Amino acid sequence: MSVRFTTKARRGAVALSLAAGLALGVAGCGTGGGQDDKPDTSASASQDRGSQPTPQEGQDEALLAELKGPDGLLLQVTSAQRDAGGFVTVSGNLKNDGAERVTVNGAVRGNETEILRHGMSLGGATLVDSKDKKRYYVLRDTDGRPLTTTGFSSLKAGESLAVFMQFPSPPASSAEVILQLPTFASATFPVSG
Repeated sequence: MSVRFTTKARRGAVALSLAAGLALGVAGCGTGGGQDDKPDTSASASQDRGSQPTPQEGQDEALLAELKGPDGLLLQVTSAQRDAGGFVTVSGNLKNDGAERVTVNGAVRGNETEILRHGMSLGGATLVDSKDKKRYYVLRDTDGRPLTTTGFSSLKAGESLAVFMQFPSPPASSAEVILQLPTFASATFPVSG
């Protein structure tokens, strides 16, 4: 090994160490010092309205629909909201209601080459507007990635995973839609917004 190579390697290691140290130092110097400057308004707001937990605090959200899948998997739809941008976001939970760990069937990501290239997702989902007789597929970003939950493979017994899927919005006159996901039963639910 040459002296020149060793010197370059040492310089690189020192530069990397300094960069990491500076990054940690900057992260530690955030705005955390102002805690005493402001009163905790969230605590006083909670006390003023009583002890009514929000859904984020553990209270179950209203269930719009439940799609039963293989091996005890359930897709629980808790919201279907139209946005001003012309799309519908369907949110909910993918839950393993069985007694053993379950590997999610790859069919849920669909069979389109563009979606398959980006790994495990709920890209095979479709939203059906039976009133206008139209089917809407999961939206994709400019790189072809599906606008849905990605990167999961299996769920332990009793485990639940928050999921979402975005679709083009059906006309406002369509109040109900049908969600279809490969290997799961279909379900009908209302769309708000």
